[in-house]
Amino acid sequence: MSRCLSFTASTDWVYRSFFAYAGLKSVSTDFGEGTLMHCWVPKIYKPSKPNLLLVHGFGANAMWQYGDLLRQFIPRFNIYVPDLLFFGNSWTRRPERTEAFQAQCLKLLMDVHGVEKTNLVGISYGGFVGYSLAVQFPNAIDKLVLCCTGVCLEEKDMDEGLFKVSNIEEAANILVPQTPEKLKELMCFAFVRAPKAIPSCFLSDFINIMCTDYVEQKKEIIKSVLKDRQLSKIPKVTQPTLIIWGEHDQIFPVELGHRLKQHIGENARIEVIQQAGHAVNLEKPKEFAKHLKSFLIDSSSPAGPRHRRFWSF
Repeated sequence: MSRCLSFTASTDWVYRSFFAYAGLKSVSTDFGEGTLMHCWVPKIYKPSKPNLLLVHGFGANAMWQYGDLLRQFIPRFNIYVPDLLFFGNSWTRRPERTEAFQAQCLKLLMDVHGVEKTNLVGISYGGFVGYSLAVQFPNAIDKLVLCCTGVCLEEKDMDEGLFKVSNIEEAANILVPQTPEKLKELMCFAFVRAPKAIPSCFLSDFINIMCTDYVEQKKEIIKSVLKDRQLSKIPKVTQPTLIIWGEHDQIFPVELGHRLKQHIGENARIEVIQQAGHAVNLEKPKEFAKHLKSFLIDSSSPAGPRHRRFWSF
């Protein structure tokens, strides 16, 4: 399908236009040593506002994952929406594939833009990176939100049958789909009510635009997440932390959310959203935004009393 007739490319252009209209600009920063990172940053930085870093997961690019949140949070925050390495317009020639290296690059990116402290929302893999950032640079993160982020998974969980897939290679092939069949499989894993009647031509179009760049590097990232992972070796974050999970998450089962809450301790609280899967931010956007607002704007502590004010959408 020609890119000029591509539904995915047209949708991406709409998101790009909306980000610009909302007051953000597209900036690419060259760190040297063969590393370049792209980020949407405020056109006009307002010192009176707190900062908010939105870190995407696997799937469509950052604009698609966070576009619906912009209109609700831009009036209250200076918002930064980066592309992680090997996603969107970010890449590196360096060999590192760990979330620790991704986090170090995010910290360098924030330093370049003069951001000393920020709140952070991380979805799925973005939460792995956000968690690492909070551990490595605790003074740089104010509040932390982790959405369906299996930080506390262990390598042995795969062998013990916690996941629906049997091995990491199968997981990588689903999370980086290269055929319409694999993309359908991913949607069934990600959503409670996955769309069933999408023509294969639209799925192929999405794959051609969103899923064909840096395929091997993304698979290496997935394998790096699980390699030698043990709960006893995972440091605890100290920042106020909100954990959001979909009740029926089939990629990172909700058990991992409760494990994460127990691991962090009293600085964290967990919200489980009913009738939602892994893509809870897309499947239940109003509930997702409500919990973010309650934590980032209304409350001063995740473990304290919850505010009774509800938001309209």
